[in-house]
Amino acid sequence: MKKIDHNTAYFVRGSDLRVRQPSPLFNKNGSMAKVHYLIFDIESVADPELVAKVHFAGKEIEPQAAVRAYRDELMAANGSDFIPYTFQLPVSVAIAKVTADFQLDDLVVLDDPQFRPHEICSLFWRGWKHYGQPTLVSFNGRGFDIPLMELTAFRYGISIPQWLSLDQKTYDQPRNRYNTRSHFDLHDVLTNFGVTRFSGGLNLAANLLGKPGKMEVQGNMVQDMYEQGEVAKINDYCRCDVLDTYFIFLRTMLMLGNLSLQREQDLVRQTKEWLEQRNDIPAFALYLDHWGDWANPWE
Repeated sequence: MKKIDHNTAYFVRGSDLRVRQPSPLFNKNGSMAKVHYLIFDIESVADPELVAKVHFAGKEIEPQAAVRAYRDELMAANGSDFIPYTFQLPVSVAIAKVTADFQLDDLVVLDDPQFRPHEICSLFWRGWKHYGQPTLVSFNGRGFDIPLMELTAFRYGISIPQWLSLDQKTYDQPRNRYNTRSHFDLHDVLTNFGVTRFSGGLNLAANLLGKPGKMEVQGNMVQDMYEQGEVAKINDYCRCDVLDTYFIFLRTMLMLGNLSLQREQDLVRQTKEWLEQRNDIPAFALYLDHWGDWANPWE
């Protein structure tokens, strides 16, 4: 296999990791377009060695047993066995590349098919820089996904000065909660930056638009799936979450006055055609099998 230059290989779709430059994008009028938004989602799992060493410090316990014991503790205390992000590592990052006129250009998962946490993290941050620091778009990524990727960079010695930018004015710093140019968190918009609680989450928002939402896999299944070696299936699940997030993003752009209803629905139809052309990818075929159209009350 040809050696990869990690200074240029970013966000390449599929298992073929050959180096390529991002393909140019053109608007219908022939003018050059570029990636303006990176819509992303992350799936992560507990680091067994870290859980055993830190949470069960001084106790003789095997790493995998430590994860099980910690999950039992959390379930008894909180009714959920989800381990805090500080003990986790990313095993899937799916990213939709979207142009300034809100068209989906590509949807990739990072470091396919190896899905190594250190490489996923490196590709995420270097890819963001490579594409000119486009707006990151997430659903509740400010509360989980981004802190996880920052901590993973800390763990693996990955420099991210353009993201941290502590020498800038507070509002201009990409990490500032209200800086929607750098990170547009759809959950923040829908809850007025945490004023309300969005019960139902991404799944509910997607279903309001007729889209699949959670199907065969849900977030609380990821840890068990990973332990069973189903990392590829986790990445398929992550792809589907990004598709849901993209459609929620379009509707949010409509609410903000950046899209007309007609244009939003045209983009939805175009995206369905885009998926149909790529239905050899299992995640896309599954998404199409559960596809639903938004019930338009104005028609």
